[in-house]
Amino acid sequence: MADEEERLAYRYLTGKDNREFCERVSAALEDGYVLYGHPALAFNGEHMVAGQAVVLPEVVDDMDVEIDLDGLDLEALLGDDSK
Repeated sequence: MADEEERLAYRYLTGKDNREFCERVSAALEDGYVLYGHPALAFNGEHMVAGQAVVLPEVVDDMDVEIDLDGLDLEALLGDDSK
């Protein structure tokens, strides 16, 4: 495990969506990080790129505000330009 002073509270891992990326996320979990939020996938014109945020558990414990974006109505916030 990395030295506690060297570890970042928040990391966003990105890479080609393959076994190597999954191993990097697994290594972060073994190092004491926990998943934060949903994974992201994007196509860069050549291959799929994956992203996953990880945080140290004490960061989540220290958060006093929880934001639920799953129920967020983006159309209402951004307006409907199709009309």
